[in-house]
Parts: sequence; C-alpha cells; structure tokens
Amino acid sequence: MIEFINETQVAVDDTIFEGIYNYLTTQDLECLIVDANAMKVINAQTRSIDKPTDVLSFPLQDNPSSTMLGTIVICLDIALEYATTLGHTLEEELQLLFIHGLLHLLGFDHEVDNGQMRLEEEKLIHHFKLPHSLLIRNQES
Repeated sequence: MIEFINETQVAVDDTIFEGIYNYLTTQDLECLIVDANAMKVINAQTRSIDKPTDVLSFPLQDNPSSTMLGTIVICLDIALEYATTLGHTLEEELQLLFIHGLLHLLGFDHEVDNGQMRLEEEKLIHHFKLPHSLLIRNQES
C-alpha cells in the first residue's frame, strides 16, 4: 500500500503511482509531495545541502520485520519545472521521480553502482511508456 501525503496546494492524482508500485514491490511505502521550501529544509537536515532537490528516498532498514519499505519525498515545484522545460506532463514527471525514488528504496544507488540503476530506470521507462528525460538528466549528472 502507498500512503500518499500531498502537502502542496496542487491536486495530484495519487493513482498515477499504482502501476509502478505494483510492478516493483508489495511492501508498504509512504510518498510525500512537498513544495520547494519544505524540500530545502528536508535536504538541509538530512544531507547538509541548503537547496531543494527533486526527489529523496529514506529506506527503513532498521526494522527487518516491518512491511514498510520507506519514504519517497518528491518536490512538486521542481517536478513542475522539469515537466515544463522538458515538454511532458506533470504526471509523467512525477512518475519518473517516483521510479527514481522507489529504486533507491529497493537498494539501487547510481552514485556507487556500475550503471545498474540507470539500466533499471530505462527498462521501467520503456515498460510504462514514459518520456526518456530521466535517463538524459542522469547521464549529465
């Protein structure tokens, strides 16, 4: 089950995440949608980076008996900016960020792997017929 919490004033259809979620896991997770100010605070508190970012993941690894996988936090303001700049819908951008965050919860880490996370993202993007902008962005970073 996804516990969906939207802390912004923009309506978001949380059902856009269900197909991706059901395809990748049966564990419970939380998905939090926040604005840039809230994301900046979270990023500063957890990563000592004093600016907002697009998506953060917080796995719950301390309790192996828990069915809760973790929390994905998505910045709506950045998602809107990416969607506009890259020419796709907000829903598509939110799905791309959800994929990225969920893969992190599942143990993938593009900062230390040999491209496995990017390959998995590519498979999922093709499977769900999403724009390839996530792959392009990740190749540039």
